[in-house]
Amino acid sequence: MNKMKIIALILSFVLSSQACSKRESINITSSSQKLYFNGKIYTVDTNQPWAEAMIIQGNSIVFIGSNSEARNILENGSEEIDLEGKLVLPGFHDVHMHPMEVGSTSTTFTLNENEVDINNYLPVIKQASQSNPGNDWLIGFGHSINTLLEAQESPLKLLDETVSNRPVIIMEHTSHSMWVNSKALELAGFKDASENPTGGILMKDNGKLNGILIDNAGDIVFQIAQKSLANSNNEYDGMVSYVLPELAQNGITSVSDARTYWKRDQHKVWQQLAEDGRLTARFNLGLWAYPEANDNEQIASLKSLFSNDKNSLLKINQIKLYSDGITHNTTAALHSDYHVDFFNQSSNNGLNYFSEDRIKKYVQELETIGFDFHIHAIGNRGIHEALNAIEKGSLLQNRHRLTHVEMVDANDINRFKQLNVTADAQVAGDFTQPHHWQENAELVGSSLANNLIPIKSFSDAGVRLTLSSDWNVSTLNPFVGIQNAITRNPQNISLEEAIKAYTINGAYTMRQETEVGSLEKGKLADFIVLDKDIFSIPKSQISQTKVIRTIFNGKEIYKK
Repeated sequence: MNKMKIIALILSFVLSSQACSKRESINITSSSQKLYFNGKIYTVDTNQPWAEAMIIQGNSIVFIGSNSEARNILENGSEEIDLEGKLVLPGFHDVHMHPMEVGSTSTTFTLNENEVDINNYLPVIKQASQSNPGNDWLIGFGHSINTLLEAQESPLKLLDETVSNRPVIIMEHTSHSMWVNSKALELAGFKDASENPTGGILMKDNGKLNGILIDNAGDIVFQIAQKSLANSNNEYDGMVSYVLPELAQNGITSVSDARTYWKRDQHKVWQQLAEDGRLTARFNLGLWAYPEANDNEQIASLKSLFSNDKNSLLKINQIKLYSDGITHNTTAALHSDYHVDFFNQSSNNGLNYFSEDRIKKYVQELETIGFDFHIHAIGNRGIHEALNAIEKGSLLQNRHRLTHVEMVDANDINRFKQLNVTADAQVAGDFTQPHHWQENAELVGSSLANNLIPIKSFSDAGVRLTLSSDWNVSTLNPFVGIQNAITRNPQNISLEEAIKAYTINGAYTMRQETEVGSLEKGKLADFIVLDKDIFSIPKSQISQTKVIRTIFNGKEIYKK
């Protein structure tokens, strides 16, 4: 267990008096009232943006307004909490993260992403194998794909020489490439003569596998490794001891899991957490659409897993699929060719996990069941094709969203609004900031590189925008995302828009905007109290803001 998890476990124990016990229901039946007064409450309700006080009864807001009005209607004997002038916001929504993957990591070593000499990785890998003996998979994290591509010797040969008696797989930070040894390739059934799997590339040198697996080729092997080491207790315990306390500490009360590996029964672990009353946030699961699967069989399986009980904190009502890959390994789908060629394939404009026609088929088959689609789309072609698939396959009554939306053609910006498609962006990572944009110019050219994640363009066009973390690719902290969103000129938005993107807009994509996402009479009591007033401090200090109270469903689940 890493240091962060140990700290979070201690925090979870310290806060156990405020957290739900294993068999405790989060539903509150008490009729007693709680008055939160003397606050600076930003409601995200356009009809009443600001208030001083809220009265909570059970898990619902029964009044929001001024201190004096609240006291006039407050029941005798009610509990009173003085907010001492602190800023209050609705609980945050993070509609793209990987909580169970973060909590149940099986990684045993981490490499330095900034290392430029592949040979300097080898002693770390060898030591990790010696420190974790056995024949099971050895899983690492953090290599730089550029370091592997620039190696003078085959990455496969070097890894085989380092560890030959067990399968090894090392994930790049973005998860879009893997470095494997021959044992891993053998277990996956990949040979020199193998064709590329759907959505992936088996990198070869002179027709021989070189140990680098791109996009879905790597994910196929990684899932074999994870399945062999699968431990539902590890996934369950990681959520309880680490993930849920982290969410509460960061004021996140609603989450969309952006990739639920249902073939590994992750949905069953989620269901057990819900059944045991352990969930301290509202969760929508995005069932992973496996690119290599038979469509008819997979669609039938996905239909059988749909669950949308309004009274449950857990809903299985979203589908996560990839249109394309990512920019820095040249697999994001572009209309034009990349300026470099890493793979020597028949085309050099990125790849598709799912083609436009396949996305259309899945949308037609699954949205009538009630599924909303959460589609990874980074390159301008990947985005264009995903929008085409929705336009042709959807009844336009669902709440689909494209996530990442890094390189977007101007003509496609307005289509998001026309098709009621939400643009889900991640700007918490420093690499998304304008001073890093030019780093992609050598791959895609300056015109594409210099307008990365155009959130202002989306906002100006009236497109619904959500902001999310993609944790653990980027930090979980919403205040980092908010600060970056309002300072990343020329593609920046207002503070009010950023808050809306983390609250009511996220609630819409999770189909719960009538229940949470803003602080209004009749809505559920999900809200947070902050140590700083982000409306009055310098923009450059917003990222330092801390949550001092998190109230979820009327109950305090975190207090600093």
